[in-house]
Order: sequence, then C-alpha cells, then structure tokens
Amino acid sequence: MASNRTTTSNRTSGSNHASAGQITVEDAVRALLRHIGEDPERKGLKRTPERVARALEFLTRGYREDPKSAINDAFFEEDYSEMILCKDLDFYALCEHHMLPFMGKAHVAYLPKRRIIGLSKLARMVDIYARRLQVQERLTTQIAQTIMEELDPLGVAVVLEAEHLCMRMRGVEKQNSWVTTSAMLGVFRTHHETRQEFMNLLRSGKD
Repeated sequence: MASNRTTTSNRTSGSNHASAGQITVEDAVRALLRHIGEDPERKGLKRTPERVARALEFLTRGYREDPKSAINDAFFEEDYSEMILCKDLDFYALCEHHMLPFMGKAHVAYLPKRRIIGLSKLARMVDIYARRLQVQERLTTQIAQTIMEELDPLGVAVVLEAEHLCMRMRGVEKQNSWVTTSAMLGVFRTHHETRQEFMNLLRSGKD
C-alpha cells in the first residue's frame, strides 16, 4: 500500500509519497518526540506526527501560492485619486528562527493612479506571504513591494503590528511586547503630508 506520509521536499509538488532515502515529516516528528523523552507510540501521541504534518502543510501553504497571481485578475479602472486604506487585517505566521507563531494586524494603504484593486485581494495577498516561514520585517516589505510593482500606484504604505510567541513564551518572556514595522514607498516616502494623512487615518478609532 502506498504511503500517505508527506515529505519535507515534496511540499511544492503536492505529492504525498516519500522517495527512497527521504525522511517524512511524520518520521521527523517521531524523532523529536523521542528527543524530548516522549513515547510516540503511546495513545495520546500515536497520531500526533500525522496531525503535525497536516498542520505544517496548512501553516506553510503560502509557498504553493503566487501572491501576484492572486491579485492580477482584480484590477479595475476607476477615476479615484484619494488614499485607500484597508486596516486591521488579521494575519498569522511562523517565525523562521524558532518556528513559533507571530500574529497581529496588517494595515495596507495605497494612492491609486488610474487603477484600484479588489479589497479582498489585499487581504489574500497578506495571507499568502504570511503563510510562509517569515520575519516580520521581510513580510512587511514583500506586501508593499508587490502592490507597488503590480498595481503601479503613486505610493504604498504598509504597517504590521504583531506579538511574537518567541518573545512571550521563551527567551526574554516579555508578555506585553508588540513589534511594529513599516514600509513606505513612492509618495508615502517622499511626501510628509501623505505619510501624515496615512498615520492619522491609522490612528482614527483607536482613541
């Protein structure tokens, strides 16, 4: 009978079969359980390797999706030249240093130049980039640069606010820490008034 176990190397191909000499995710999880002193064969852990493999596939599904393709069919010509801000977009990611979650909200704004984009596509693009092994700084930049390249607006601003479990449940264990990162492109970088309008809109409703 063919194995249903997923390998770490066939993530992008969609195959669930291990090739000769390749370790499966499930085997790796069993080895980790043994390393920490657990018995992977006991009842409560018997199916844990399979569950972890499925969870990892879900949490890293962004590797199998193209963020540019996700937004390319949602451009519309519109005579609108004021700032568009989509804020409080929830996101969840895995830190690439410890593979622990960091999560928070993304705020994305752009100043259109003849074209606008479907708002749900902005949220979709944030999710695709977040569902990869990430650092918050790179995630912020990737979102901003993709919008700038694909939509060609006058400018893009992205702010991410997140809590990192690698700081809360291990290491320094700072329970109330939040990290804020930003990327300002085009007029958001060169024009103080545009950047200030964005920051004012971002703060509105938080007082």
